[in-house]
Amino acid sequence: MPHRKTIQHYHEPGHLHELTFSCFHKKPLLTNDDWCSRLARSLDDACRSTSFDLVAFVFMPNHVHLLVNPRDDAPAISHLLDRIKQPFSMEIKELLSNGNKRLLRQLTVQERPDRRCFRFWLEGPGYDRNIFSTEAMTASLDYIHNNPVKRGLCDRAVDWKWSSARYYSSEPEGVQHPGLPHVHGLPAEVWD
Repeated sequence: MPHRKTIQHYHEPGHLHELTFSCFHKKPLLTNDDWCSRLARSLDDACRSTSFDLVAFVFMPNHVHLLVNPRDDAPAISHLLDRIKQPFSMEIKELLSNGNKRLLRQLTVQERPDRRCFRFWLEGPGYDRNIFSTEAMTASLDYIHNNPVKRGLCDRAVDWKWSSARYYSSEPEGVQHPGLPHVHGLPAEVWD
């Protein structure tokens, strides 16, 4: 049985969390607008049902970066991730069952001798970093928004469709893609 990666989530009131999770085998599965729109809806639903505000995001072809602000003093980060990833994964599995059987086979693994399992996401909780200073928050926003630029996918962060970069820019809001998740923006409290 393969070792499952674990991560210790800890939280202090006022901390933001920078979360990263990847597609199975780091495959570029988030390359079409339909699937990204579905992920955006899943993200909105998960944030709403688990008391998190989305501060920033970027959907890359093979991974996702989020910056979230928990509204509870004892947030369940693993529950947020489950609520994003599981419904979305089930939706994609259903789509593939009705169409792309080849990709469905590639994303289905033998978990145990008697069980096969569909994997859209790389197993495990991904990456979680607490953000508790203005400098760290600024660095996190820059890292998230500039990820597509660093990967050579666009020239400017605001050019990447599946990102909250435009939310923070002075570009006219009319260019914001309507299917993006709802961004709450930076929290009102400012750290020392």
